[in-house]
Amino acid sequence: MEYAPVCPEVECGLPIPRESMHLEETRSPPIGHLRTKQDMTERMVSWAKKRVVELEKEGLCGFIFKSDSPSSGMERVRVYSEKGMPVKKGVGMFARIFMEHFPLLPVEDEGRLHDPKLRENFVECIFALKRWREVLAQKESRGNLVDFHTQHKLLILSIVQSIIR
Repeated sequence: MEYAPVCPEVECGLPIPRESMHLEETRSPPIGHLRTKQDMTERMVSWAKKRVVELEKEGLCGFIFKSDSPSSGMERVRVYSEKGMPVKKGVGMFARIFMEHFPLLPVEDEGRLHDPKLRENFVECIFALKRWREVLAQKESRGNLVDFHTQHKLLILSIVQSIIR
């Protein structure tokens, strides 16, 4: 297995070091620099839409997002009100576009991977997806499908149960 590193800020052409960015309620999708108030929304969205198409070629089996990042945060990213008060309710711009483009791909927030159960589930989903793709690459047969289902029955049931709840 190989990693495909992605840094939205650098890849969309922002300098190193760069001014901090944050999400704002007043814009949709909302991203800008803290100090200069420069709007980076169009630049980030344009880059992200191209990048997810490029990532299709990588054959990704999973993706880990950066906690609290206004570009790569998967959940609970600070969104600032007009008065400058943050509320942890946002999703990073790249993360949102990525998850919309790859809705069935296992994704996780790097901070949540400290939880052993969440980490184990994420890794298992990655390997199950890899094995499923291997089944699809083989000659079509009901036997291959039955074998996969037999080997992954409990995992499939646990996922279905979590969706139903």
